[in-house]
Amino acid sequence: MSRQQHSLKPWNTFGLEAHASRVSVVENVEDLCRCWQESTLENEPVLLLGEGSNVLFLNDFSGQVIVNRIKGISVEETEDAWSLHVGAGENWHQLVETTLTQNLAGLENLALIPGCVGSAPIQNIGAYGVELEQICDYVDVVCLSDGMRQRLSAAECQFGYRDSVFKHHYRDGYAIVAVGLRLPKRWAPVLSYGDLRNLDPVTVTPLQVFEAVCHMRRSKLPDPKVTGNAGSFFKNPLVSADIAAALKAQYPDIPQYPQNAGEVKLAAGWLIDQCALKGYRHGGAAVHQQQALVLINAGGASGQDIVELAHIVRQRVAERFNVWLEPEVRFIAAQGETDAVEVIA
Repeated sequence: MSRQQHSLKPWNTFGLEAHASRVSVVENVEDLCRCWQESTLENEPVLLLGEGSNVLFLNDFSGQVIVNRIKGISVEETEDAWSLHVGAGENWHQLVETTLTQNLAGLENLALIPGCVGSAPIQNIGAYGVELEQICDYVDVVCLSDGMRQRLSAAECQFGYRDSVFKHHYRDGYAIVAVGLRLPKRWAPVLSYGDLRNLDPVTVTPLQVFEAVCHMRRSKLPDPKVTGNAGSFFKNPLVSADIAAALKAQYPDIPQYPQNAGEVKLAAGWLIDQCALKGYRHGGAAVHQQQALVLINAGGASGQDIVELAHIVRQRVAERFNVWLEPEVRFIAAQGETDAVEVIA
């Protein structure tokens, strides 16, 4: 009898039919470590999940899925900032709403990003000109084999574009259990993207920024409760200044965002859109009609459908622009996370 019997459909926002040997929902660090240690003793793969908003199950998972629901929010006031300590299992958007109701500004640009707080440092989430690293004070991790906790400063997190130390050194055998955020009392609105440019920086309020961000995201992005998706499927590619200049000469309308170290960020959604792929369907998967950066479960999609669609999108963009897109979504195979670029190459 197969042990693959626990449905993962409720635990991935793509809404894919996949199964695991078992699913454990944990609410404290002790249970988290115990579940992990049990699987380790049985030589069974383990996958830690928040809300499954950034994963693609390629097939059934041959082990235990541990769902982190460690909660709690505490706030301390210093002379120039508010310091938040937030459990990894808290919902990110609900945290943003909670801070605004308490008149704590600074998270409004990151509204409606799906997932849990504990997932935010892994990806170094960002939107509309703000990234987590700008407000992260520390991240608390636990070594799952012995229960020892460790606090990493923001610098020790080695944040990069959709990257951090939690995708590398702390990827296996560790879990994020809490995140510390620092919100300066002197608030400065970030209005550099999209409709936010229409707001008056002198009179705008944090709530107005929050509402504008929510409106933009809801108008462009499908609700995963209605249409299965994992948000932005691909990272916005970073290219050298020379490549960016060559692309600008050929495509004057191409959006470009200068970064540190002379690199330039391109808009992956724009690149895909230029390849006339909005609405393109492959099996049960499709490119979203309103936002080309989002791949959706259009009905009965399998993990393979989405992989094949991602391959097509990547090839088309490369053929036209000579820019190779990389998935932002984590690919989960039977034994655990696998290299997403290799899978769709």
